[in-house]
Amino acid sequence: MLLPTLLTLGALAVLLWAEAREHALTKRVAKPLASLGFLLAGLAVGVLDDPYGRAIGLGLVLSAVGDVCLLSRHDRWFLAGLGSFLLAHVAYGAAFVVAEPSWGAVAVAAGPLVGVAILVRRWLRPTVPADMRAPVDAYMLVISVMVALAIGATAAGGTGRMALGAFMFYLSDLSVARDRFVEHALPNRLWGLPMYYGAQLVLASSVGA
Repeated sequence: MLLPTLLTLGALAVLLWAEAREHALTKRVAKPLASLGFLLAGLAVGVLDDPYGRAIGLGLVLSAVGDVCLLSRHDRWFLAGLGSFLLAHVAYGAAFVVAEPSWGAVAVAAGPLVGVAILVRRWLRPTVPADMRAPVDAYMLVISVMVALAIGATAAGGTGRMALGAFMFYLSDLSVARDRFVEHALPNRLWGLPMYYGAQLVLASSVGA
């Protein structure tokens, strides 16, 4: 994974510079390159070799599609990106089911995650447009289930990279939500983007682990 990881990290550094400078063209080049890096990382560890890997690979592809969609600030592209990322979370959740999670651990993790989802919903609801509330609610439900499944899979003896990658992806989604609905500000992207690309690399590496 070394060379693909370096590609993602190098492109991420350029992307953060472009975000700080509001350099649109550079962002349009650097972001897909960073996504290409984690796709190549997945291939390097054999995402095509078994059901778990294929589910992770599908999540990586859908995440890359979502990245491209979110290059635009238009609502229709944001919704397309939201849908693609939602399906990516479903794919990752399916991977953790394939890994045979501890359903007891999933149930225990679900409680706090539901509580956090309720708090996030209350935080976002006043600023989320009415036509986006249902998609955002559905998204919060899916990502919460995905994280609970990752924790269950790790608790059942799977690599800790499952839970770590899922949680990092979850946190990066909060940065996107804040940037889109609360305050469009550089700090959201300065921590959210590294968290997101790190999550994809960690999830890809869970195949090899």
